[in-house]
Amino acid sequence: MTESSSLEGVSEDRLLTEIDTLCGQLARVRAQIERVIFGQRHVVDQTLISILAGGHALLIGVPGLGKTKLVETLGDVFGLDDKRIQCTPDLMPADILGSEVMEEDQLGKRHFRFVAGPVFCQLLMADEINRASPRTQSALLEAMQEQTVTVAGHTHHLPRPFHVLATQNPLEQEGTYPLPEAQLDRFLLQIDVGYPDEEAERRMLIATTGTKANTSGHSFTPEDLIAAQDLLRRVPVGQSVVDAILSIVRGGRRETTDLEEVRRHVAWGPGPRASQALMLAVRSRAVLEGRIAPSVDDVITLAQPVLRHRMALNFAARAEGVTIDSVIDRLCECHV
Repeated sequence: MTESSSLEGVSEDRLLTEIDTLCGQLARVRAQIERVIFGQRHVVDQTLISILAGGHALLIGVPGLGKTKLVETLGDVFGLDDKRIQCTPDLMPADILGSEVMEEDQLGKRHFRFVAGPVFCQLLMADEINRASPRTQSALLEAMQEQTVTVAGHTHHLPRPFHVLATQNPLEQEGTYPLPEAQLDRFLLQIDVGYPDEEAERRMLIATTGTKANTSGHSFTPEDLIAAQDLLRRVPVGQSVVDAILSIVRGGRRETTDLEEVRRHVAWGPGPRASQALMLAVRSRAVLEGRIAPSVDDVITLAQPVLRHRMALNFAARAEGVTIDSVIDRLCECHV
């Protein structure tokens, strides 16, 4: 087995012990979250994967499926300083980033002071992000990629860790704006949130309409989360997993694919950031599942949430009823 990064002074036995300890901690985290969130195991897991990988997540679903509650619960479990932005068409970039205000001291001298916006937190929830205008959506680009904010020529660093968990209503609903491709690419995963099954909805109905609702409690501190994120980058990755990631991602580009379906149906394919995201995501999933190294099955499982927002179909594909998910499934079938 080859490793994507060297251990640099950390013995293999010690690394395995640390990974095993983290596996146990994450099992408790998952259990605490599921006391509040019912019947959405794959949504919970993919959101945890995004945070553990140090990335951001975009949760898409109709209203009322618990997306906002999930983000609030994650803030509680990880002990993060969380803030919420309710996106609306009249929301301005300064309402997110902050702005400089002019002040006058006792001597009458005027100066500018920066007033930080809600983005200066550790877990930012952008609720219904696609109801904000494209200009306001783009205000988060620098924060999500560089973890800095530039206002009036001055750069301000955001706290660590920093994660954006955005919720989005389906584009078919009224008053929504599609997110620009550059911003979509900043999200590690696109997580589709569906309806719970009947048994989960039954438990939810009973648990949430009584006199006292379930709570999650703290399991991590921000420092623990940073340490976990650093540890995950040292998780060994086998050559077969690396080859599968490269084969799927490069197979999704018209310029490098050998699949006729991709050349005929894909307008543009995933960039190198997709490979990086898939590498981090499979490591996170392996540890979340209690394993010390990822497998090719992890690559197949996470291919859709990593790639579906980093690819676009052309008009011919839409006319034929082809979907992004079906194209990704075909990539996995042919390249793994």
